[in-house]
Parts: sequence; structure tokens; C-alpha cells
Amino acid sequence: MLPLLDQQKDISYWSSPARSVLNGPETTGMGFWSINPYVGCAFGCAYCYARYAHRYVMERAAASARMEDELGSAYQQMPAWLAFERNIFVKKNAPEVLRRTLRQGSDKHLKLLHGEAILIGSATDPYQPAERRFRITRGILETLAEHEGLTVVIITKSPLITRDIDVLTKLARRSDLSVHISLITLRRDLARRLEPRAPTPEARVRALERLRRAGIDTGINCMPVLPGITDDPADLDALVKRVAEAGATYVAACALRLRAAARMRYMPFIEQEFPHLAKRYRRAYARNHEVSASYRAGLSRFFARACEKHGIRGSARVEDSDEIAESEVAQLGLLI
Repeated sequence: MLPLLDQQKDISYWSSPARSVLNGPETTGMGFWSINPYVGCAFGCAYCYARYAHRYVMERAAASARMEDELGSAYQQMPAWLAFERNIFVKKNAPEVLRRTLRQGSDKHLKLLHGEAILIGSATDPYQPAERRFRITRGILETLAEHEGLTVVIITKSPLITRDIDVLTKLARRSDLSVHISLITLRRDLARRLEPRAPTPEARVRALERLRRAGIDTGINCMPVLPGITDDPADLDALVKRVAEAGATYVAACALRLRAAARMRYMPFIEQEFPHLAKRYRRAYARNHEVSASYRAGLSRFFARACEKHGIRGSARVEDSDEIAESEVAQLGLLI
């Protein structure tokens, strides 16, 4: 059974013992290894792409009759996108499992010593509120700090990461460490609508400053850029300028991608909160999970100029921008 560990207002935390925590590229389909201390995320960002992972855990638990009555009721009655935010699975034994996995000379340990990266937080925020209570992420970092020659990347929205500066500093001395703070707007009112339970933009910038003062390589992920909502050129330029002043080592950006699980949450959100954009979103994402190539090319050009202007390294994800004519017009947004 998956026992209830704690409750916080309308969020429940369930124990989900891990058999493995280090997922290889053959599992993720990406060019890195990943560790997710939790499944689900209480921040409730409307655009989150990772909701699919939570459904898999719920379905496996239901199939094996491992759900307590309360969790079973949530599975039966709560929309999958909402269950992702309200029922968080905690891998309490993750540090111990990782320690066994990375025993000296194991196959995985040797691969990681050859430069393959570990990403912490690919499908959940490792510093969401649960971390204050359970400290799983800290335990994972302490385990990684026992080794040398690793490449570790952490993605988070939370200033709670500064609690672990002592462990991060130790890890950075022995391995290649970088922290990516997610920040899509400096506007507090807009952030509250898009990321209702996430830390404020100001808190994230302060966390960036603290990490950089500690000598930890820290940059900003402006991901995703939401067409028509967070892509105002003046706002994005101000964001790049502010984080450059705060000492960020880079800014990376990409436009919103809407796969099936994310679409189920995001499109009704747009209908409710930004109804004037609903028709344009349906048209722009009708045939693909990505917005038009011309929009992505424009975004890439914009960030290249903004980062050069403010003296910071930058990149924007777009595979086919070289094939897009400068004169093409984006379907959404204000950049082109």
C-alpha cells in the first residue's frame, strides 16, 4: 500500500518507495540521466508538461490495488491534471537507492564518469513545498557529493534551493554542477495567474543572487515562453537585463509545447483566463504540439539580440530556424 505521510491544506503526500531513481537516456528518450525525488508538483503551473508522469504512477497503483481509500477516490473522481497538483508521491528511500546504484565501478557509475549528465527535476520541482518536510532532494545531493567527476544539473523555481548551499558547494568542488532557475516573467501579478503556488519572481531572483555569491554556476530558464502572454518584447528584455545584473551565467528560452496531458489543463485555462487568445491557440496548436516555426525562429533571434545587448550568454530552442524567412509572420505573440 502507499501510505499517507502528511497533509497540507488541500495537498496530500503519499509514500511511494522507489526501486530505482536514476533513469537512463533509454528510458527518458533524452540525452541525459534524470532523478525526480517526487512525482507530482504542488506549484500548479498551468503550462506544466510533466503531468503525464503522475498518471502513470496512479494507474500502476490502481492496477496493483495499492491505493488507500482516499487516494483511490482521488484517482476515480479527480481530473488527472488536478491530481498531479494535489496528490504528491514521495520517494523517501531515494537517497539510499541512489547510493546503491552509484557504488564504485557499477555500470551506471562508469557511464556517468564519462560525461553523461544527471538532471534533477525533469518531471517535478525538486524544491517544491514537500522538500521542506521530507528533505529527499538534499539527501540525493549529499549522495552525489560523495562522488567525483559527475555532471549534475538542477532545475527549480524555488528559493528553497539556497538552504542547501553547503551541499551544493561541496558537490561543485568535486563535480560539474549547474543550477537552472525557471523564470518566465518578472510581473508578479501575471506569474500568480500562471503559476498560482510557485514562489514570486522576486524571490527567484534573490535566490539567483545568493547562489552566484556562493560561486555556484546558475542561469535562468525562460521556459516556456507563452505566446501572446509572456512574450512582450519589453517584458522579456527587462527579464534578461534583470537576471544579467543579478549575475546569471546564461539565459535559455523556448516556446510553449503542448502535448496531450499538458493540453488538457492548459487549453481550458486559456478559455477561462485569456479568452481573447483561445481561438488563436486552438489554431496555432491544431496540428502540432509546437507553435509555428516562424514564431520559434523569431523568438530565437530576439533572445540572441537581448542577451548580446545585456552581456549574457543565451540560447533559444528552435531546430529549423535556418529555413525560415525573416519576412514570415508568427501566428501568435508580439515578437515578429
